[in-house]
Amino acid sequence: MQPFVLGVGVTDQASLAALADEASRALWVGDAPTAITLFQRLTQAAPRVADHWVKLGLAHRGADDRGSELAALNAALAIEPRLLSALLLKGINREDSGELIASGQVFKAALAVAPPYDRVPAELRPLVRRAQAGVARHQAAFEAAVRERLSESYRELAGASLGRFDQSVAVLLGKKSIYRQHPNSFYFPGLPETQFYERQQFPWLEAMEQASGRILAEFETVWRSDHGAEPYIAYPPGAPIDQWADLNHSPRWSAFHLIRNGEANAVNAPRCPETVGLLGGVPAPALVNRGPNAMFSILKPWTRIPPHTGETNARLIVHIPLIIPEKTGFRVGNDSRPWRFGEAFIFNDTIEHEAWNDSDQMRAVLIFDIWHPDLTEAERIMVARLMAATSEFLGQPPEGL
Repeated sequence: MQPFVLGVGVTDQASLAALADEASRALWVGDAPTAITLFQRLTQAAPRVADHWVKLGLAHRGADDRGSELAALNAALAIEPRLLSALLLKGINREDSGELIASGQVFKAALAVAPPYDRVPAELRPLVRRAQAGVARHQAAFEAAVRERLSESYRELAGASLGRFDQSVAVLLGKKSIYRQHPNSFYFPGLPETQFYERQQFPWLEAMEQASGRILAEFETVWRSDHGAEPYIAYPPGAPIDQWADLNHSPRWSAFHLIRNGEANAVNAPRCPETVGLLGGVPAPALVNRGPNAMFSILKPWTRIPPHTGETNARLIVHIPLIIPEKTGFRVGNDSRPWRFGEAFIFNDTIEHEAWNDSDQMRAVLIFDIWHPDLTEAERIMVARLMAATSEFLGQPPEGL
């Protein structure tokens, strides 16, 4: 049987393996000229083995030949475009050559394919750390260039509403992530993925805010007495509660319900007549057995509400802050804000959000829902009828809607 010819000077698998061992030993002891010669023979004999090209690149690096090193690494990546070792070494090659932009882009590609750090092979971990530092330098330079380029435009457009544009810049610069709507029950297509809404869209909001003191007074009155609050999270035994295990049936996050699933609470609502009256002036979603909803939400000291999403993007959620200690806050998507007494938030709760009270005092907020302002009157009618049909079929609304 004739041996299979693998390439110039190498005629069988055993000879190829022996040549690879010899080349690797030369590379290990720092004999770059010999390693280059041997790995060149290997890449001729077995041109589709990416590892041989990577090691040829290392041999050229040992000989201080950055151009040949880059060519060998590019050959490896032509075979395996996601080969982590080749990407890391190419990034270092470009960085050593003073090419900040090129090295940053290659390092980004390397980190995108790298496994979690604890699963990175030990010999590559220093290179991953260098890639992380290289990406940070690239991002810092990119941000400086963008900020400098836009500075005059910001001065020119001073006073304009640029909140959405600022978010786009933050995402571009890698400072914020992209969050999508994830309704738990009902999704209405075509509605924007806005996190916090501008208050100018809601002319009725000012009256609510101006009444914050009176709303607070009603809340304090009921809270000092038999306040009637109940745990906000109350899943039955056996339900898959996931992130809610710590708060299920816990008074650390509780609610004093004024309106629940479209029905005024017969006990609580009469005790807060001004608050309920003000709620009558908002565009509340009238949904059979589902909405509107309104409550005082109470978060005890040292309590965090875990990241979660709401039921439908056909509505928005309003917060009227009432009792707001320091070290409290709220995040929707990539935008975190502090509560301030009487300054309302309107947000899309189908985008991941969370809240925290890291103080030693209680936090209290009036929460209620409203129709999404981009729904037409006809769409609101149809959504309400769809929800009624769903409730009729199910017998009761999904938990939380």
